[in-house]
Amino acid sequence: MLALTVFLLAILAAVVVPPRLPQALAGDRRTAAVFAVRFVTLLIAGAAVLSTSVVRIGPSSVGVVQRLYLGGSLSAGHVIATAGETGFQADIIPPGAFHIWPFYNVLNTIHELPVVVVPNGFYGRIVANDGEPLAEGEVMAEEWPEAEFAKFLDAEWFLQHHGKRGLQLSILKPGVYPLNLALFSVRIGYEKNGRDITDSVDDVYSIEGKKRENTPLTTAITRVPAGTVGVVRSTVARRGIDCVTHTASTDVGGLTAEVVPMGCKGIWRTSLPPNDYYLNRDAYDVTLVSTRVTTLEFKGGFVRRFLDLKVDAKGDFQQTERSANFSVPDGAADSAVNTKVEGWEIPQELRAIVQITPENAPIVVAAVGGQDQVDQRIVIPAIRSHVRNVYGSEIAVTEPDGAGGTREIRRPTRVLDTIDHRVELENAILDRARVDGRRAGVDIKEIRLGESAIPPELLLARQREQLAGQLKAAYIQEQTSQEQRQKTEQARATADQQRDLVKAQIAVKTAQLAQDRRQAEGHAERLFLEEQAAGQTAQANVLGKDSVLRLRELELVLTLLRDNPQIVTGLKLPSVWVSGSNGLEGTAAVLGAFLGGAVPEARGLGK
Repeated sequence: MLALTVFLLAILAAVVVPPRLPQALAGDRRTAAVFAVRFVTLLIAGAAVLSTSVVRIGPSSVGVVQRLYLGGSLSAGHVIATAGETGFQADIIPPGAFHIWPFYNVLNTIHELPVVVVPNGFYGRIVANDGEPLAEGEVMAEEWPEAEFAKFLDAEWFLQHHGKRGLQLSILKPGVYPLNLALFSVRIGYEKNGRDITDSVDDVYSIEGKKRENTPLTTAITRVPAGTVGVVRSTVARRGIDCVTHTASTDVGGLTAEVVPMGCKGIWRTSLPPNDYYLNRDAYDVTLVSTRVTTLEFKGGFVRRFLDLKVDAKGDFQQTERSANFSVPDGAADSAVNTKVEGWEIPQELRAIVQITPENAPIVVAAVGGQDQVDQRIVIPAIRSHVRNVYGSEIAVTEPDGAGGTREIRRPTRVLDTIDHRVELENAILDRARVDGRRAGVDIKEIRLGESAIPPELLLARQREQLAGQLKAAYIQEQTSQEQRQKTEQARATADQQRDLVKAQIAVKTAQLAQDRRQAEGHAERLFLEEQAAGQTAQANVLGKDSVLRLRELELVLTLLRDNPQIVTGLKLPSVWVSGSNGLEGTAAVLGAFLGGAVPEARGLGK
């Protein structure tokens, strides 16, 4: 408008001002002045025309045109013109455009607005400000087919092909979009995550440009991580799908729920596998259900008493009582199960391994609400009930049959079974809990018993028996050690005296051998003397006792001379002549002469 005013004033000045110049001006001077004034005014007029005709849009902007003149009126309820009416036009001026249209800026107002930028990991939420009204029962406009999505973003095509005003099911995926922000408003909602997003502030694109607002809206993509499935609850139905509701159940007598095919309004029968999905959160509510094996711990929440036994130096038992408070730890599903066995109250800790299958996940969500609700409303109460029932009834155990084999019997549960028959208790609880688990769409895979808070009075006798047995074993071991030590010392002393023992053993053997030799020699001597006596007796019988005696005497003399040769040294033999018969007179005479005695002369004849 300002440019048009300047243009008109310049034309008026070029036509009116020269004739009114002072008449004093004459000749060439007057002609030159008139020409100069007209030329300047024409330049001003040309600049004004040019400024109203040039259209230029920046590379990161889009031009939204608002017609002011020379157009008809829009029909009631519409804000976007598609046939040249006054108001915001459907056609936009694209980024980087440069055009010259005479008096374009006089007849129109151009709003230079930013292009819409949707970052990775988010989508743009679209609201149309014009179009056909939503049908009764609709909360948002139907999703445009993927093949027509680019045309859907063209404002004129959108309005001419029955586009509906209001919230759109179609969304803007990551990218840059030159949109007509007079028709479409776009919101990108961020949620603070402590990493790359520090504020929960949304980007809002509208005819007012880009601004930031604080809202609870988030337009992040839907991520279904590994080990989970996404159960979708839809508030809209896509075109071209036969949406038939049917009843699904987890097991006979189990959970039942009304589910629909994928793309229909309701809970989808098929859950979403792990992946990233661009789902409009205004239309689709996704509940994540873990399909991994998870653990439910029943732990703490009780006070436990203890009786500690000690043995003094004399071997007497001393007992002291104490107690400890066990609180429920963080992360536990519930406290320990309070059971009653044989009239005794026993808090029992345990761990359950459970898993929800993907095919049961939609039924669980539809019937109960989610995994946490299933755990709190069905699984945990069922396990607690079955633990109490097993502890208060009977179990099947294997015991000796008295004939060297075993047999399975059913008998009432005892307190000490929590120590001696834990496996049997676990199996009994698991068999019962699995039935309820299948009905709830949960596979209970394992039950493992933890700490059993048995009253200490019931364990006292067993503890005293164990301590007595340990003391007995220690005494026997100590006695054995002492005996072994004595043997070791004896062996060491024996090794130290080994040399003397060897000498003594050798001496004993030598004495034994000498004794045996002397005995043998004596025996030989006795035999010799007996033989000699027998010979002498025989000799005496032949020669006579006197002759034998003389011969013996002679032998002794000869033996003496042999052993003492000094006796005959320098000996002079006497001259003796002996004659006689067979007697010993000659011998005696010689001996007598040898001894120095007078020996009578013997006479006789020898033979």
